Amino acid sequence: MCTEDTEADLDRAGMAVGRRSFAVLAGAGALIAALPARAMAGQPVKGRDVEITTAAGLCDAYFVAPTSGKHPGVLIWPDIRGLRPAFRQMADRLAGEGYAVLCVNPFYRWQKSPVVDAANDWSNPAVREKLFGYLKQLNRPAVETDAIAHLAFLDAQKEVDARRKLATTGYCMGGAMTIYTAALKPDRVGAAASFHGGGVGTDKPDSPHLLIPGTKAGYLFAIADNDDKETPNEKVLLKAVLEPRKQWHEVEVYAGAMHGWCPPDGRAYNEAAAEKAWGRMLELFKASL
Repeated sequence: MCTEDTEADLDRAGMAVGRRSFAVLAGAGALIAALPARAMAGQPVKGRDVEITTAAGLCDAYFVAPTSGKHPGVLIWPDIRGLRPAFRQMADRLAGEGYAVLCVNPFYRWQKSPVVDAANDWSNPAVREKLFGYLKQLNRPAVETDAIAHLAFLDAQKEVDARRKLATTGYCMGGAMTIYTAALKPDRVGAAASFHGGGVGTDKPDSPHLLIPGTKAGYLFAIADNDDKETPNEKVLLKAVLEPRKQWHEVEVYAGAMHGWCPPDGRAYNEAAAEKAWGRMLELFKASL
């Protein structure tokens, strides 16, 4: 999970994205250039900024879908740095694979996106303290309040094929949110993918993984190498609840990939591991939606 210990791990590994490099990576063109060429192949897509009314207020979000036809809907829960150019680009890429994608600002109750930028980036301890403060307030009831509205938004869009199951993906803190979402609407959510997710399987009585038997989704858990070293029993707990089920599932520790390896603007970005995880997500969707 993303903590100060995670930052220390990245420091020891010699990974750094400071203010200057954050500014360089902040533009959509730079992000696209940073990805492998195959990442931008796919159908033509069109995106738009949207606002979603929830029981807690107005959530700013980004919705993107292929320019024609109806497609399965996907809800993306970003990592602790929130909705930003990197996640918009990731949503665009997924839409190009034939999905209608909604990426939300999980911190809308307190701040509109972006919650980090070139002037106030993740390397600033005050920014991290602020975001961890937001995160502490995003408990399961809060996430469920949001998920109800987000799934309803997807189903209401003309680009979404409501006859197909929905999917949800989550990064870092978003990993647990995918389980909450699948448990909230078990007949509607058919796939959930967690990438370097935090706290998805613990020994606590309210651990998210305990909700999995009550869901009908297929699951992908892509675990960071350093997260596994910190919580080695997590994969065991996940497999214990997934293996008796008939739905597609995969739990894998990505050797050498540090927490946060998927978003292309992160210190820990690992192209090879990110591409592998992307491919496994598409396999999950193919089998489950």
